[in-house]
Amino acid sequence: MSTNYVWGVGRRKSSTARVRIRPGAGTFLVNGKEMNVFFPTPECQLSATAPLRAAERVNKFDVICNVDGGGITGQSGAVAMGLARALITVEPTLGPVLRSGGHLTRDARMKERKKYGKAGARRAFQFSKR
Repeated sequence: MSTNYVWGVGRRKSSTARVRIRPGAGTFLVNGKEMNVFFPTPECQLSATAPLRAAERVNKFDVICNVDGGGITGQSGAVAMGLARALITVEPTLGPVLRSGGHLTRDARMKERKKYGKAGARRAFQFSKR
């Protein structure tokens, strides 16, 4: 088995995932843990593996991810994007399939910053007439 990895970087919300893939038996490690342990909810597990399922390559690649920042929803989305980018590098013919599934599009929604004079991003402080 070759040790030559192909890299892909994915981002979502405030999470960043560095994903390495190589041909293998289908192991999926996130931050040194099994994916089922790191992503406890089925939604996050499905989100992280969506590009593999869309490309029909579920047990063809070993996937190793390093994820940082954000919560598990953003992290699973970041892993999915990094995985899709790495798959494109390995097999460029998968481009249309992954693009049509929305796996290569960066979700640009971020948390809005807090403004001065406000309790949050938009919420004003409680008004008191008297």
